[in-house]
Amino acid sequence: MTPPTQLFGRWATAAIWLTLPFTAGTAFGDALDPRSRGVQVVATVALWVLWLAGLVAALVPSTVSLTVARTLAPASLAAAAWAAVVVPDGADAPEAVALGATALVAVVALSAPVGDRFVNGSSYGDERRMPLRPPGALLLGPIEVTWLVVVAGATAGPLLLATRQWVLGAVALVVGWALALGGVRLLHRLSQRWLVFVPAGVVVVDRLALTDALLVVRQRVDSLGPAPADTTATDLTVGALGLALELRLTEPETIIPAPRRTGADRGAAQPVEVRAVLVAPSRPGWALEEARRRRLLVS
Repeated sequence: MTPPTQLFGRWATAAIWLTLPFTAGTAFGDALDPRSRGVQVVATVALWVLWLAGLVAALVPSTVSLTVARTLAPASLAAAAWAAVVVPDGADAPEAVALGATALVAVVALSAPVGDRFVNGSSYGDERRMPLRPPGALLLGPIEVTWLVVVAGATAGPLLLATRQWVLGAVALVVGWALALGGVRLLHRLSQRWLVFVPAGVVVVDRLALTDALLVVRQRVDSLGPAPADTTATDLTVGALGLALELRLTEPETIIPAPRRTGADRGAAQPVEVRAVLVAPSRPGWALEEARRRRLLVS
């Protein structure tokens, strides 16, 4: 990864997020202007709290911050889209600016350089974490639905209470926040999936694929490279799309795959011996570059 890319990953989200009160504040004010006083106060306080939480997350990179940023940044775009729809005619310019700024921060927060920098904010010593791509099946709806549950669950209760719908608001607050907490935990699991390079060797950390992390000491790493089409390596990509890397071993290692959630053998997790495994880093080229830097054979 080049220094400009590292700089982008470290500061781009914070720089754009910092501008949102100026680029999107007017649009949110226009959208809230015809609402009741209670809704205005609750929504305004919530927007400032979420903006502050997003700014702290952007300035303090970690795996937790990555989950927060990747939840709040798209939420800001959704809020700007709502403002553009409900704002009175004649105020198009502020809404267009808000849509542009929030769309930009959402794209940046979801980018590979940001993911790489943030997960390494929680790394230890001479350790380099490479985020793994999410399962392809989750990209086709489950991730988006989970995110929607988090955002709707966190906001519905306070807004209903602001409109004096006490019973419905109280129910939505309790149920919605419980669902939001569960959804955040599920989304956070996607931020905790890595191919890790350490002085001792290579580690695959992925609770979606493995019960326990797979550590291959460097003496047992045969090579790392793009997987051939006819590979017989054990697939740990959990269906991720794109190029997979094949980590070949000099001696067999024992792994315990994550329990299956469907099928006749649901819940079963039996040890398996492997001589090679497939992984899917978000940027395979960066992983190969790091392998070369650590003097591992790249095929």
